[in-house]
Amino acid sequence: QGLKPIESKRKVVVYCRVSSSSQKPELKNQISAMETFCLNRGLAVDEWISEIGGGLNFKRKKFLSIMLSMLKGEISTIVVAHKDRMCRFTFDFIMELAISVGCQIIVANQESLSPQQELVEDLMAIIHCFSCRLYGLRNYSKEIKDHLKNAIDQPIQSVSNLDNKEIQSH
Repeated sequence: QGLKPIESKRKVVVYCRVSSSSQKPELKNQISAMETFCLNRGLAVDEWISEIGGGLNFKRKKFLSIMLSMLKGEISTIVVAHKDRMCRFTFDFIMELAISVGCQIIVANQESLSPQQELVEDLMAIIHCFSCRLYGLRNYSKEIKDHLKNAIDQPIQSVSNLDNKEIQSH
């Protein structure tokens, strides 16, 4: 009759995220709140994943790992503290994608914001993201200027010295 395939257990994953290193204390609080939430709900968590990175950055390693595992059917449930802890702007898309592969996403804190409040928060997130990028570009630009200044300030070996070396080597 042949061997029956062993059905692998799908995981329950909790995902916690903050935007920057300065928010590490908030990350600890978020994890603690999620522990309480899962305990009260009777959720047996298989994996706790926490990450530092912006909600507009879809190249976060751990976020991508969760998405790939979800698409492979390895995750039954993803638990997040707030919608924006998973991502900004595309939560509804990710929710639909999860449903299509039989995964549920549980949001612990369902805030009901007015459309105006939601728009203001989204705009603030975009402004923050781009101001950080601009700040990063300024630092990068300053770094390039410093390297160029150092290169110019260093004594330049004269062409005649190079010519003398070539003549001596022949």
